Amino acid sequence: MINVDHTGRVWRKATYSNAGVNCVEVAVVPAGVAIRDSKNPDKPFLNVSVAAFAAFIGGIKDGGV
Repeated sequence: MINVDHTGRVWRKATYSNAGVNCVEVAVVPAGVAIRDSKNPDKPFLNVSVAAFAAFIGGIKDGGV
């Protein structure tokens, strides 16, 4: 699912989420990747570098997270 907020960020959630509301959404931003809670889209979000996000995803794929 893809959502665009008022700032123009394009938020995406995993296709495995099946339109669930308890999901994490990500958006590419100039400083890296923004991460937010899909059930609270108007709340603050987390910005991380591309390297940090890649390490996080790598850890998930390796079963370490």
